[in-house]
Amino acid sequence: MIRVPQVRVVDEEGNQMGVMSTLDALRLAQERGYDLVEVAPMAAPPVTRLLDYGQFKYEQARREKEARRHQRSVDFKEIRLKVKIGRGDFDTKVRRAIQFLEEGDRVKVTVQFRGREVSHAYLGRDLLIRFSEQIGENGAVERQPLLEGKQMSLVITSNHKPKAQRREEEANGTAPETEQPVPEKSEEQDKSAAPARPAAAAAGAAKSAGA
Repeated sequence: MIRVPQVRVVDEEGNQMGVMSTLDALRLAQERGYDLVEVAPMAAPPVTRLLDYGQFKYEQARREKEARRHQRSVDFKEIRLKVKIGRGDFDTKVRRAIQFLEEGDRVKVTVQFRGREVSHAYLGRDLLIRFSEQIGENGAVERQPLLEGKQMSLVITSNHKPKAQRREEEANGTAPETEQPVPEKSEEQDKSAAPARPAAAAAGAAKSAGA
């Protein structure tokens, strides 16, 4: 219910009708068979429009649903390391993190300290920095190493599109096309592709050679 004494009215065609009393605006809407709906209640005076309220609510719900459908969901993955992690395990963790990043996920890399290892927190920081360097162009550090209790972590954000977005683009046919490389021709292919001489010309050349 509109409680202000005056409103700015827009008719059903989108034309500005100026400011009028709320009672006159309600009467006008009733005469034309429409509802008087506030579309900008925070304006001074509030902006109202003549429209079908049921259709308005339906369109509003449809737009909200469409907006939610287009929201990109980005998962948050976590990789856990130990201060004394071996080289093989470290490389395996890096590869796993790259897989997450290639799918568009954010990655939190955490070093867990045990016992008095936390007194050498710089070891964890160096490990995290080395880890982020191994990610290469797949991601970028969003949050630098941060010590929280007995663990230190950093956050890496992906440089790739979220997988849900890629699937939607492929389904809609809007995914960017990759340029196909042109295969190089070998010398033998070039020779085989050379146009053959007409038979008559070849025969004439043979006669000339015989003469």
